[in-house]
Amino acid sequence: MEMSFGISDLNPETGAGKEWLLTNGIGGFAASTIIGLNTRRYHGLLVASLQPPVDRRLLVAKLDEDLYVNGKRIVLGTNQVRDGYAQRGYLYLQRFERYPFPTYTYRVDSVFLIKRILMVRGENTTVIHYRLLNPFQKKLSLYIFPLVNCRDFHHTTQENDWPFRQRLIQDCRVEIEAFGGSPHIFMAADRAGYVQSPSWYKGMYYSIEEYRGLPCVEDHFIPGYYVIHSQQSEEFSIAFSTQKIAGFDYSFLEKGERERREMLLRKAGSSDPFVQKFVLAADDFIVERKSTGRKSIIAGYPWFNDWGRDAMIALPGLTLCTGRFEDAREILGTFAQNAKDGLVPNMFADAGAEPLYNTVDASLWYLYAVQKYLAYTGDYTFIKYHLWETMREIIHHYRAGTRYGIAMDGDGLIAAGAQGLQLTWMDAKVGDWVVTARQGKPVEINALWYNALMFMSKLNRIIEKNDEYGEQAAAAGISFLSAFWNEEKQCLYDVIGEAEKDAQIRPNQIIAVSLPYSALPQKQAQSVVERVFDELYAVYGLRSLSPEEKRFEGHYGGDSYRRDGAYHQGTAWSWLLGHFVTAYRKAFNYSPQSRRIAGLLLAPLRDHLRDQGIGAVAEIFDGAYPYTPRGCFAQAWGTAEALRAYLEDVEKEKF
Repeated sequence: MEMSFGISDLNPETGAGKEWLLTNGIGGFAASTIIGLNTRRYHGLLVASLQPPVDRRLLVAKLDEDLYVNGKRIVLGTNQVRDGYAQRGYLYLQRFERYPFPTYTYRVDSVFLIKRILMVRGENTTVIHYRLLNPFQKKLSLYIFPLVNCRDFHHTTQENDWPFRQRLIQDCRVEIEAFGGSPHIFMAADRAGYVQSPSWYKGMYYSIEEYRGLPCVEDHFIPGYYVIHSQQSEEFSIAFSTQKIAGFDYSFLEKGERERREMLLRKAGSSDPFVQKFVLAADDFIVERKSTGRKSIIAGYPWFNDWGRDAMIALPGLTLCTGRFEDAREILGTFAQNAKDGLVPNMFADAGAEPLYNTVDASLWYLYAVQKYLAYTGDYTFIKYHLWETMREIIHHYRAGTRYGIAMDGDGLIAAGAQGLQLTWMDAKVGDWVVTARQGKPVEINALWYNALMFMSKLNRIIEKNDEYGEQAAAAGISFLSAFWNEEKQCLYDVIGEAEKDAQIRPNQIIAVSLPYSALPQKQAQSVVERVFDELYAVYGLRSLSPEEKRFEGHYGGDSYRRDGAYHQGTAWSWLLGHFVTAYRKAFNYSPQSRRIAGLLLAPLRDHLRDQGIGAVAEIFDGAYPYTPRGCFAQAWGTAEALRAYLEDVEKEKF
């Protein structure tokens, strides 16, 4: 499997927008662009997770290199300051390879420098491997400057914010303390020498943060430099970690990581390179949660934690489509273990704080995830003995009423919300402004509720030998069609409020078609799919609001007020594409033509995998042409849903 970029992409105009990602399985990561330019405050070679998978700190921003060839200095680092490019090392880049590890190939005359980056699984450790190829035995000196930090990955640092003390353990091993009580940074090289020479890199500029209306200039501490002099070809490595480095063998570490990834591909069982890229991307989101000792799902890189709603929507694609059934069991167990009052956590907070439960749909998506788990595994035993109690509690509390005004109404449908709350996935809020409040009975919530009741009815007959939920499911289905069908527009209302029905064309209605159990007759299902296709399809996802609506915003950017104002008002969401594809296939009886259409709908993602977050699917896109990717460059549910829909709706006739 290969994904590489040549000279035409290795320039600021193109390469600065293409980002790579490595993860360590506990929430830590490394990320930058294919030209080595950090354009975000989240970019770095070591973003460590101190309370896995959260409490993330930028410890090492990057390594910049100066190469001397026969005494001539060549700067290989690439950095921007406010006034432009301070270093233009991209001019010497000849190739960037994404797989199996991010690899930069520089050429200076006849000398090649190959730089490969690896993260150690289960550790906050990054290793950078260098290979100097010097076929004509020129006199070479390579100086490598670590730019270190010690901040929360959401923040920025200025010169002398912290004293940064360092201690030389041996010639090539160093321990750095930014300030009293801070996590220590350990550096080591297997061959290069180290020279202490403290200084600061001042004014590094992050263009994407400026676009987002956030602080965009930062200083990094340079403790010294590693150096190697030679007239031969050379090979050596430098490691950074939050734990002491007694020694390391790069070849051994690389071999182990290659074998682990090959195992993941074998488990997934596909030789299709398109699928294999998704399988490896899926691995980035599955992490260990220290507080539970079980797996969880990071919602997106570079800034999200593990969110309940996102995790449940993403679980089928990330774990079931990839054959990672044990991980699926752990993730379902993690959220069941933390359920309260019929609600699974909406978000796990940093530093051991209590999870947030402010969502109406996460618990219903949880039942959907269990439903998909059962479809893939047939594992009734696990559900009965480990999940059943939580599942029944969800239904009980939704019927009787729980937090945030979530309760079943007299018509058998779920109402939720109160002034100032945002409980659905359209949850943007700026100060006191809830951008899309959706108070009342949202369409996707009640589609999920009907699906949950039907699923629980089936399970209850098997596990409890009675049909406790069947009658209620049937009543909810009748009420759903009666309440939500918009005869004038031949689609579904978005929200049924106390005083009026919201007729804005939004994508939430597609969930009422895509779920395993749908209350819609085929004619209405086809009509919903057609309406969504005509007004909301935006190549890489579905718009959150039709361009025909007055409040439509086609571009996402600016400060938090403008960004959140557009987030669910026209911005296209990648995760919805998977449900749209599934809905299309279902509504048209899995016909051969619907399969061809499904393939055409997903085909643009083959090209997108070379865009923004290379090898993964972005969170959102502008709702207007040319549908520029925005937000997180690697999003769990967008990546997962693309994989699930491709495997279930294109590769297979019917799942």
